[in-house]
Amino acid sequence: MERHVAPGGGLLLAWYPSWMASHKPQTIAGENFLEGKLLIALPGMSDPRFERSLIYMCAHSNTGAMGLIVNKPIEGLNFQELIRRLELPVSERTPNSAILFGGPVETNRGFVLHSGEYEGADSTLPISADVSLTATLDILRAISEGHGPQQALFALGYAGWGPGQIEAEIQANGWVHCDADKSLIFSDDMDSKWSVALGTLGIDMSALSAHAGRA
Repeated sequence: MERHVAPGGGLLLAWYPSWMASHKPQTIAGENFLEGKLLIALPGMSDPRFERSLIYMCAHSNTGAMGLIVNKPIEGLNFQELIRRLELPVSERTPNSAILFGGPVETNRGFVLHSGEYEGADSTLPISADVSLTATLDILRAISEGHGPQQALFALGYAGWGPGQIEAEIQANGWVHCDADKSLIFSDDMDSKWSVALGTLGIDMSALSAHAGRA
């Protein structure tokens, strides 16, 4: 069932619990190597929308890929404000966390990336053993009332690639990837996430930046 809510300020959120199941690509063994990983934009990324982006990859197969940027807060919008715009109750338990720009595709759609212990009825898509994705208003109510997942990020929009596109971008040195760390994914320190992720690969940022500058 589709539910459209038009909050104040012209923001339109569309929630499609069935969308995730129908759009998660069918995987073939060995072809979904990015699923559940962190994708890191390298210096010199030509697309400004992805500059210094850290993306949690929710799906990857021979039919395409989908992920959420986890380090780019939307200026002027936080979780409490979003809840008010959706006309849901705000309590003393409602967090005041950032709302993230999840990617440039369908920015009117909202997604909650969260720790795996929470599961919504018929609406939660497990990505790994400890990270899941949910896109219903029920999880927003649960978070606002203080009984949602232990860790969560809310994002508007997502990053998407067609068949073979992300593989080609990796080969062109646009991206690198690393294992996902929950403490990094759900960290509130948005400014350092990108550099910390590169650091896990042993990449010297100063040397990398200097090399990019001579290109």
